[in-house]
Amino acid sequence: MTYKFDALIIGGGASGLMCAAEAKRQNPKLNIAIIEKNDRVGKKLLATGNGRCNLTNLRVSADKYTGSYKTGNLFERYDAEFLLRKFKALGLLTYSDSEGRVYPVSRQASSVLDVLRFACERNGVEAFCGEQIRSLKRENGGFRIKTAENEFLTKKLVIACGSKAAPKLGGSASGADYLRNLGLAVEPFQPALCPIQVKSEVLKSLKGLRAAGRVTLTRNGNAVKSECGEVQFSDGALSGICVFNLSLYAKDGDVISVDLLPDYSEKELYNILIKNKELFANQNADNLITGILPKRLAQAVMKQSGVKDFSRFCADLTDNELRQAAKTVKGMTFGVTQLSGFEQAQCARGGVKGYEIGDKFESKRVRNLFVCGEAIDICGECGGYNLHFAFVSGMIVGEQL
Repeated sequence: MTYKFDALIIGGGASGLMCAAEAKRQNPKLNIAIIEKNDRVGKKLLATGNGRCNLTNLRVSADKYTGSYKTGNLFERYDAEFLLRKFKALGLLTYSDSEGRVYPVSRQASSVLDVLRFACERNGVEAFCGEQIRSLKRENGGFRIKTAENEFLTKKLVIACGSKAAPKLGGSASGADYLRNLGLAVEPFQPALCPIQVKSEVLKSLKGLRAAGRVTLTRNGNAVKSECGEVQFSDGALSGICVFNLSLYAKDGDVISVDLLPDYSEKELYNILIKNKELFANQNADNLITGILPKRLAQAVMKQSGVKDFSRFCADLTDNELRQAAKTVKGMTFGVTQLSGFEQAQCARGGVKGYEIGDKFESKRVRNLFVCGEAIDICGECGGYNLHFAFVSGMIVGEQL
């Protein structure tokens, strides 16, 4: 069957739904539809924030993002308060935590999806779910899209179908493929906000352990990015929100340094270990850091410091070994090998290159073509920044339709 629309949105996720809702609010007479390959809209949205949907952050700013698309002064107008007013008008109540992260009061992502879905439904936005696109091409100043069952003709087209992150929830490179076929330059997708695969002789012994500290990504001896938070050690990888933020910048060959006691200087720690040497003189060497770090972590620190014979007594440790132990606690090192795959990624870097689109997210090459959300080469840190951009970019595109 053939359908004709004024505007068609490919992708029924966060940006696509917000785009449709805002377009109909601006122009109720607009004939608009969403094409979604999943059996329902918003499937990925339901999984965000561990099912609670961290939809924005009160501290949103340009420095929380990386990628070829530069936000400029975007967040001066479209800040968190602006977005929250929009959601309140749709019927959603929210609250923020101490980190500025904003969630629905219901603590359920389904509430966010429902208010968007209901806004689309009551304003007559059609949603075609379970539609796999077979071809997409320009025609007579507009676009013709064919799926297995239907054909769609539209004057304006919005690419809002995300990235390759979370393939089990529908993530794919389809949006980038459509844009590339339409002549736009695209940056290949890379996993982001994901565990980082590392190599270390002590990592296996730390599997399942968590520790608070400061993580720093270094490249050729220079610090690239530093974050505080909880580090999770797994078999072959480091994880945790602070590590996820490093994954936006990490490359093979980089080094992650973990400061396990950021509130103490290396000198202060060295002096503590001198006292511990006397206090635990007749204890095995792996007990030097007793009372400071968990047992397994303390043992790993001693091994990375060069003390591998735990049958020795603390009294026998040399001054150099104490200094090295203090240095390791302040900078336990792990060599980066690669990022974990898209299956474990919350988002992805890559998408249409920033110079291809204007400040209203319209294509500079193809008339009546718009791009929003994760299909754009921009990625934010953990904390609601990516959903904020998805909603805001979708909203701005909706205003143009």
